[in-house]
Amino acid sequence: MTAAPSFPDAATPGLTIGGVADRTGVGAPTLRMWESRHGFPEPHRLASGHRRYDESTVDTVLDVQSRRAKGVRLDVAINEALAEAMQKATPAAPSVYAELRLKHPSLAVNRLRKSTLLGLSWAIEDEFAATSQRAYLFGAFQRAQHFEAARPRWSELSRTASGTFAFADFKENVDGRMSLVSLNDEHPLQREWAVVCDSSDLPVALTAWELPGQQSVRDRDRIFESVWTVDPPAVRDAARVCAAVAARQGSTGAGAAVAELARDARSTPADMRAVTGLFNRIVAYVDHAGR
Repeated sequence: MTAAPSFPDAATPGLTIGGVADRTGVGAPTLRMWESRHGFPEPHRLASGHRRYDESTVDTVLDVQSRRAKGVRLDVAINEALAEAMQKATPAAPSVYAELRLKHPSLAVNRLRKSTLLGLSWAIEDEFAATSQRAYLFGAFQRAQHFEAARPRWSELSRTASGTFAFADFKENVDGRMSLVSLNDEHPLQREWAVVCDSSDLPVALTAWELPGQQSVRDRDRIFESVWTVDPPAVRDAARVCAAVAARQGSTGAGAAVAELARDARSTPADMRAVTGLFNRIVAYVDHAGR
């Protein structure tokens, strides 16, 4: 079931289902049927129980109708229209770090050494391998040589993932079970450290950027400003940024990820057993890195 994405610039919902019907030519009974069968259009509910819709819903419904007129099956048309809406709503050159800071300002910001970030990343990857199935996994490595050191781990992780995407200054895109996405030096994601696991049992996102002026600091002691979270909506926002970047860079496997991640994440907290397992791994890795 596919639900409408929430966009940061959406106005307070004010359209009734009749208003959407009037502006799109799709009758209210049909819109209710779409919602029942496909989760779109997803309304905001008032205290009275009445439906209200964002302005963006009108454009997406019209897009669905346009695709239907070309013979596209309804469920496919809805998925494609939602994916297109998501790509249009995402900045042309997005940043995972900026997205989380903008849309989730309550997340704590910490300054961490590179050795600590490595421990956090390895803990996330290991817990993903132990608990997550059919999830989307994204990693920003900046340089291809950094990815090569992690390639065996990520190749193994890709075996159970719905999609695995690594971003770095690769010479070209490589698509397959694990997609390598080439970025140039000017792309914002090239200046970030990111591991994003969009999973129903343990969603987690870690992102960081290196503070300037550390040319004389030894590699493992370089300081990064970082954010990490296991909040499902925040992780979904981070994953959407990554999927949109992969799609814009021409990764052939990214379209399915964009469509799938257009659905809103569940708002319930992550499984505490999974979070505890992740925390225990983090403690072990960080303790080892500090010796």
